[in-house]
Amino acid sequence: MPPKAAPKKGGKPKKEKLFHPLSRKADQLVRAQHRKSKLQELAKERTKKQGVEADIYGFFYHAIPPEGVFSLEDIHTIVRDVWLTRYDSMLEEEKAQRRPGRPKSTKEQKIEELKLREAEEYRTGFQVIDLTEPANVALFKQWDQKAPSYIKQLRFIRISSSSPETYTVVKWGIHPSLPKPPKPAAAETSASSTSAHDVAMDEDEVPLLLDPSVRFSSTITGMDEIPA
Repeated sequence: MPPKAAPKKGGKPKKEKLFHPLSRKADQLVRAQHRKSKLQELAKERTKKQGVEADIYGFFYHAIPPEGVFSLEDIHTIVRDVWLTRYDSMLEEEKAQRRPGRPKSTKEQKIEELKLREAEEYRTGFQVIDLTEPANVALFKQWDQKAPSYIKQLRFIRISSSSPETYTVVKWGIHPSLPKPPKPAAAETSASSTSAHDVAMDEDEVPLLLDPSVRFSSTITGMDEIPA
């Protein structure tokens, strides 16, 4: 009796199961794929946002005064004259390289869009780490410039170019050494507490260096998504 033939290896590939485009299963697959794509997009946006925030935190970390704290006027000077102008030289270089009659480069367009967006944010309300509060400055100096989660402990304020004499505390910070937010009270007390948040700061605390752009030159390049 002849020996049985050995089974063939591999065999025919299994056919992919197809579903009618209007079936319930096809609808489930479409929704699952859509959800997966949405989650991937959200993760990408979250990573991008964290990168931009890390740039801002790093910039202001190098802006910490060697001694004492900044006045509110000093913070406005840093934002207005250093942070918002960090791409000005790059923009002028792009304009100079563009031949007459030629359209703007992608890089030039992105820089202009970024400057407009940040200028509007500064006009309506720009959120920064509070460098006017001594305990907050002391905590910020201890940051290792690596862990963004550490920043959550700090106090943040919102400033605006439309109202440079006042600020608003937007995050009081969770570290126990920071001042606590006022407790809710009667309407009059609450109103007076709110007015205490938006106060003009002492302009004579710590003078800003005469040439801030030199001081922060190592931190104002390579930020955001400006193409090379």
